[in-house]
Amino acid sequence: MIVDEAAWLTDGLGRAQLHELFAIDADEAAAAAGFAVAVAIAGKALPVLWLRTMTAERRGGRLRAGGLGELGLDSRAVVLGVVADEAALLRAAADAARCPGLGTLIVEAWGPAPGIDLTATRRLMLAAEASGATVLMVRIGAEPRPSATATRWSVAAAPSTALDADAPGVPAFAVECLRRRGGPAGRQWRVEWDRDATCFRNAPLPGADLPLVADRTSALDSPAFVRRTG
Repeated sequence: MIVDEAAWLTDGLGRAQLHELFAIDADEAAAAAGFAVAVAIAGKALPVLWLRTMTAERRGGRLRAGGLGELGLDSRAVVLGVVADEAALLRAAADAARCPGLGTLIVEAWGPAPGIDLTATRRLMLAAEASGATVLMVRIGAEPRPSATATRWSVAAAPSTALDADAPGVPAFAVECLRRRGGPAGRQWRVEWDRDATCFRNAPLPGADLPLVADRTSALDSPAFVRRTG
């Protein structure tokens, strides 16, 4: 059954499932990570276990409690695990995804990561379905490959709406659903994260007075920056 394709704005991504979040490169890594945190909060899927490799720790920088707090996530609700390599990451993720006391498992991988294939993602999906945990696979600088994921998304930073006195706005994201099992894909959103309401809200599009194209996105929107596959 196909549910409301925009339900994730208020309810987060589907519980007890595996989802992939793709960022084109290191410049968008923070956007993908921030989006993952916001999704966990919106879905009330806490606590969070965040698994990453030493490569991710080196290239992406250490997680900061202050940054998580700005998104509305209490650092006491997060456990960070840093492992040696991709093989260790997948082993730890497979074990963690089986834990029924876990709200969200974030698995952060940089580069091609060939081990994250159809077999590995199927194991994660089955574990998530059994435990009830939400598994978010954050992929930085990787091309999508066939997988067992329920949904696949591209994520990038977007301009936010300035607050009073020209103060910086809240975090904003350009998001596209690249794949959705059992439903349509290809829709794009430009959203802001409302920390107080713990939900996403639609953000004004640049050039909002321009006509909308057939897929309901602004004519200024650029095409997806990762290819759809699988």
